[in-house]
Amino acid sequence: RLGHIPPHEIGGIADVVATGTHTAFGPLVFAPWGEARIVVNGGTAMLKTRARYQLGQVVRHRKHPFRGVVFDVDPEFSNTNDWYEAIPEDSRPRKDQPFYHLLAENDESYYVAYVSEQNLVADYSGEPVRHPDGSALVFAA
Repeated sequence: RLGHIPPHEIGGIADVVATGTHTAFGPLVFAPWGEARIVVNGGTAMLKTRARYQLGQVVRHRKHPFRGVVFDVDPEFSNTNDWYEAIPEDSRPRKDQPFYHLLAENDESYYVAYVSEQNLVADYSGEPVRHPDGSALVFAA
């Protein structure tokens, strides 16, 4: 799920569901600078939020010892309020930024993580992410 996009931002289409390289409405294209574009009825709609990290990119958490590969991006927070409220108040990220779905790993386990952009940094180690679900991901070049 790419997230809820206000209708005025993409010509009346409110929800866009991404499945790899396509949405329910057409191809999903990530520009080199991380701006998502959705091809709709032959035209291109641009999301107002720019994502720093792209699908397939390896990132790591700034504070916690895990890393992962991005498999989906929400232009802004799109999880439950219970999830958000469970984060200690002094550590809660802003909601008005991209949030990333990661196939994550640490020294002990593999899992799916939902992380704000402010808490991620690019991982240039060159080490592969060994998450068992990673082989199911396919990203278009």
